[in-house]
Amino acid sequence: MTRNRRQNRVSGYDYSQGGYYFVTVCTQDRIEWFGEIKKGEMVLNDIGKMAHQLWNEIPFYYSGIHLDTFVVMPNHIHGIIIIESSVGTTPCGCPTRNEFGQTQMFGQTRGSVPTDKLSLSDVISRYKSLVTKKYIDGVRQYNWTAFNKKLWQRSFYDCIIRNETSLNQICQYITNNPRQWDTDIENIKNYGNKNNDVDVERFGQ
Repeated sequence: MTRNRRQNRVSGYDYSQGGYYFVTVCTQDRIEWFGEIKKGEMVLNDIGKMAHQLWNEIPFYYSGIHLDTFVVMPNHIHGIIIIESSVGTTPCGCPTRNEFGQTQMFGQTRGSVPTDKLSLSDVISRYKSLVTKKYIDGVRQYNWTAFNKKLWQRSFYDCIIRNETSLNQICQYITNNPRQWDTDIENIKNYGNKNNDVDVERFGQ
C-alpha cells in the first residue's frame, strides 16, 4: 500500500540553524523490526535496543546536537533533536530535558566533534546509516533476520517546534505513543486509512 508523499521539509528553511525538531523515521514497508507492544509498553528486541542506544549516542559524536524525548516503536522512531545555535540557545528558548524529565544545560559533549553546520537531515542520515550497518553486522554475527534491500523508508518526517507549548504537547505524544499503538497511524493495520496522515502533521510547522 502506498500514499501520496508530501514535501517533508519546509521550503526555504535552514535546517542547520538552532532549534528544536520533532522527527519520525519509519522502517521500509512498516516492517516491525524493533520489538512489540505488550500491555501498552514497548518491549525492545535486540535490534530495537541497538537502535535506541545509537540514538542516545548522537550527542557524543556531534557537538551542538542535543536530544530530548525519544521512543523506539515496533516500526518507527519518534524523537526530538535540538540543534544548538552559535550562542548556545534555541529560537524558542526551550530547555532540553533528559529521559527523567530533568532540565539539561547546553554544552559541548566530551568526545564530540564540531558539527560545521550539521543539518537535521545530516544527523538523521548518519543515524540511519549507522543503524543499518549495525543491523547488517547483527545478521552476520547473531543471525538476525535479514532485511530486503532497505531497512529504512526514504527520508523522514519533521516538525519545527516553535514554542514550549508545542514542545510539551509533542513530548507527551511521544511518551504516550506505545499506549496508542492500536490506533497509531504508523501501525501497519491502520496504514492506508484515508483519514490518517503522518503524525508530525498534527502539530503543524
